[in-house]
Amino acid sequence: MLAPAVSLACALLLAQPGNEAPVLQPPTTPLPAQAWHAPTVCLRLPPTNNVPSGEWRAQCDDTAQACRVSPLRELDAEGVETDRLQARVTTCSIAFDEETAERVKGYRMEPARAAAPPGWYRDERGRVMQFNFDLNRRVWLGGAWAPLWHDGQVQGRMRADFGIAVEAPSHRGKRLHRLRFLETELHLGVPSLDLTAARYDFSVERDDPLFRVTTFFGKPRRHDLHLNLGLWMETLRVEELERGGEVGRFLTWGTLHATVDLWHSKDLVSYVRVRAGPSFERDYANGFNTFVPGAALEADLTLDQDGFHHLRLGVEAEKVLLAPAVVGRPLRPERLRLQAGYEVIILAINDQPLSLLVDGRGMKRGDIAGVPEQWEWSASAGLRFSLWAPARRSAPMATSVKE
Repeated sequence: MLAPAVSLACALLLAQPGNEAPVLQPPTTPLPAQAWHAPTVCLRLPPTNNVPSGEWRAQCDDTAQACRVSPLRELDAEGVETDRLQARVTTCSIAFDEETAERVKGYRMEPARAAAPPGWYRDERGRVMQFNFDLNRRVWLGGAWAPLWHDGQVQGRMRADFGIAVEAPSHRGKRLHRLRFLETELHLGVPSLDLTAARYDFSVERDDPLFRVTTFFGKPRRHDLHLNLGLWMETLRVEELERGGEVGRFLTWGTLHATVDLWHSKDLVSYVRVRAGPSFERDYANGFNTFVPGAALEADLTLDQDGFHHLRLGVEAEKVLLAPAVVGRPLRPERLRLQAGYEVIILAINDQPLSLLVDGRGMKRGDIAGVPEQWEWSASAGLRFSLWAPARRSAPMATSVKE
């Protein structure tokens, strides 16, 4: 009970007869915003019609003898405070004691919006909303219409997808670790399943050059050539598909690829890279294990600062080796895959983004006995809901982008 009593005593001190009580100025349009990292004091002012509790958060400038104040609670549509405390605010770091009350009692009190954390925006009523999303860190659930063009026919399909994506940078920001779990695509209509239990890769920005080339045309000049080598691996990938009445079932025990970033963004989030290496696979429709070397060229690009637009491209080739002869398919079958996809956030529900996803794919494979080796194509359009998508690590403050 001591802290409320002290606050009440300080509030009475601010409004004592003979003292110059703080004057709450008329609000300006647009309302200025408090600073996210500035020291804040929770204080009591004389009650008003809009804020009858008299409870405010203040950031004071002793030089200007002014405080930017925001109500402790959210306001309703009429501008009157409600019972809901403002969310995602910093704690009051300055004690509201008699010394503070004496210092600010003559200051101008200027209405303002409470600060919001990076990637979040607060409106004039004190309600907070997220405007910046990291779709490389999320749990997603989606569905799409994904027709298939195969053997001269168009077949209707629906697709459901799910996955968990996590990113973690090193403490110096020179390496970015990526993990994905339970990444799943299930097609209905022309049935197929593609599920990967776990995948890991990393990108790196190396300080030491691989080659130092010196030229002697005129003044000697040194040119540093960097090779940003990384790693990509996955384990327990299940792939089942049906084509022309024939079924293929494959289990990848593990894949280990070396990667080379041809380009990556400064924060390592976006990249264009090549990767290559072996896989060890079980063809459990035919009952044997195989060795599958593969290579890929792929790109994952976040196109804007707030993470609304994403472009993903990929070309992949694999060759199945060390497999016994199977009637109706080549001795060393190949797989070729093409993919291009675009995802854009269209709205957020409870600060969880809902995005529109469109993509196109092509595949040619000869590893299913009795199915001719020919190209098949698919296109899809659907929605994806992200159950967890925090603000990007590079998210700006709302005041720098919204005002």
